[in-house]
Amino acid sequence: MTAGPPAAFRVALVVPLQGTEALYGPSCVLCSRLAAEEIDDEGGVLARPVTLRIVDGGAAPEQVASEVDRLVTTGEVDAVVGWHLSGVRQRLARRIRGRVPYIYTALYEGGEATPGVFAIGETPENQLCPGLTWMADEIGVRRWFVIGNDYVWPRRSAAVVRRFLRDRDDIDVDDGQFVPLGTPDFGEVLRRIEHSGCDGVLMFLVGRDSVEFNRQFARYGLEEQCARFSTLMDESALRAMGAASARDVFVASGYFESLPTVESLAFGARYVRRFGPAAPVLNAPGESCYEGLRMLAGLVNRTGSADVRQLSATAEHYRHQGPRGAVLVGPARTEQSMYLATADGGDFDILATI
Repeated sequence: MTAGPPAAFRVALVVPLQGTEALYGPSCVLCSRLAAEEIDDEGGVLARPVTLRIVDGGAAPEQVASEVDRLVTTGEVDAVVGWHLSGVRQRLARRIRGRVPYIYTALYEGGEATPGVFAIGETPENQLCPGLTWMADEIGVRRWFVIGNDYVWPRRSAAVVRRFLRDRDDIDVDDGQFVPLGTPDFGEVLRRIEHSGCDGVLMFLVGRDSVEFNRQFARYGLEEQCARFSTLMDESALRAMGAASARDVFVASGYFESLPTVESLAFGARYVRRFGPAAPVLNAPGESCYEGLRMLAGLVNRTGSADVRQLSATAEHYRHQGPRGAVLVGPARTEQSMYLATADGGDFDILATI
């Protein structure tokens, strides 16, 4: 009897397809497809082809967690990878409980220590705090107003900023406001910014909320008063905002589509070659999903197993080379290069490595 093809290595890809964060979804899906195809071309995961089961990470957090829990419990997936909000991650990590590896690719507030969760995204310590230092030292922005969506990532990141600034008497957060996801009108916030005397606005806004806030900020005429700084402003949001709304917008991230490195340029060329020049623009959330799948394949193949305990031991000193450069996965947090860029029309101009 002839043996059949090997069973697939099945991955639940949890990415947003609805909600304000759905702006990032198209790039996440295509970058993940590209990663899966490349992994298969290189021999697969434990010699098994990769298949993706897309789960809408933009649904209510408990709904997302229940769906992934069902897929894991019924043996329909072997791993979980994805970019989604921290509220989803917290519920999902509790429901999976280390039964399968879970690669969380989004930037987040830090501190994730659930067994089986490999959080590979940027954290405030390596992204936000160096960016604030650069903004103060290079362009003199020292008094900040915080505007964020009202959930765990913005609130905990703002708390990290306040702790960081205790050691700096030349930078301060003077005021701030948190708003629900899906807020359409930022008029009250803009009036507070106008009268705050701040010279910088620190934005922890997601997707369409970020687009709407920046459009309204520009119409309100606050560009002369305040520079804007974000750790989650991607190419999709920038193009949706339009160049007229993006003057003096600065962003810190581990990846930009315009990153002029050999790895990044090659990744962009492969993406366009596979999906065409009209494909959704490459962005950091999408690239992070690519990194997550490639890292999952590398860890499992090096370990020889998808067992969470064995993978955790391998990951303690695992070094991955991808479009954003070298990423070192340590026991406490991921180490990677970070870049500071400014909006330039529909793209980003990288100013410094921070």
